[in-house]
Amino acid sequence: MLGFFAVYGNPIVHSKSPFLHNYAFEKLGLSGYYSRILLDVGANLRRNFLSNGLSGANITLPFKEEAFCQCDEVRGVAQNIGACNTWVLESRKHLVGYNTDAQGFYECIKEYKINNALIIGAGGSAKAIAMILQSHNIPTTLINRSAPNLGFFADKGFECYVSSEFKPTCSYDILINTTSAGLNDNVLPCDEAQLKELCSCAKYAFELIYGKLTPFLALAQSFDLVCADGKEMLINQAALSFELFCKQKFNRDNLDIQSIKAFMGEIS
Repeated sequence: MLGFFAVYGNPIVHSKSPFLHNYAFEKLGLSGYYSRILLDVGANLRRNFLSNGLSGANITLPFKEEAFCQCDEVRGVAQNIGACNTWVLESRKHLVGYNTDAQGFYECIKEYKINNALIIGAGGSAKAIAMILQSHNIPTTLINRSAPNLGFFADKGFECYVSSEFKPTCSYDILINTTSAGLNDNVLPCDEAQLKELCSCAKYAFELIYGKLTPFLALAQSFDLVCADGKEMLINQAALSFELFCKQKFNRDNLDIQSIKAFMGEIS
């Protein structure tokens, strides 16, 4: 038995990760099973994982930074990001944390012509995206509704502003919303007038939420920006997580990514 796996978050009912991973298990003839777990308190993440007998997990909003702190070892780019979206159990209680969000995001935008970027939000997903953009020498600015979470980014050399105090002095090629605002049908991630000004000069808009037209993406579309939601990023990071769960590399043709994309379209 390969093992039991799950995705943690709050909210979590919208997550398509179980469909995605179980589809891959079935296609590859592997005896794994993947579910969702709604977690109320991030402090209980590790305890819940172990008590449920999981072999691995993905972690989404708002627990990625908790996941970083509660694992026994952190590997790869997650060490610099300070947030984990993937856990793998090695031996009985040794939890290893990874971050597959960073490369999963970059695969989505690597063909874009981007000279600079603006990230809205300052959580675990923002950390992954900011650090991968920095590694590719793309100047990146962050804005967030409150100041405390911006400290990490300031320490890493990013320009950071509280949203209400932000007065852009240049245009940004891509606007990236990493907040959960879009889960509410009427909420934008920052002030509407401010966002309209940013959209008027941008080329691209990227929303991490997937499967719905969020207010952020709707506004970006009204300015004729090239828009994308988080579906492609979900698939990319899931493929990387899947390989960690299975403890082996797969030929992407065997993972049948194109069929998975088509399948995701059917269940959106």
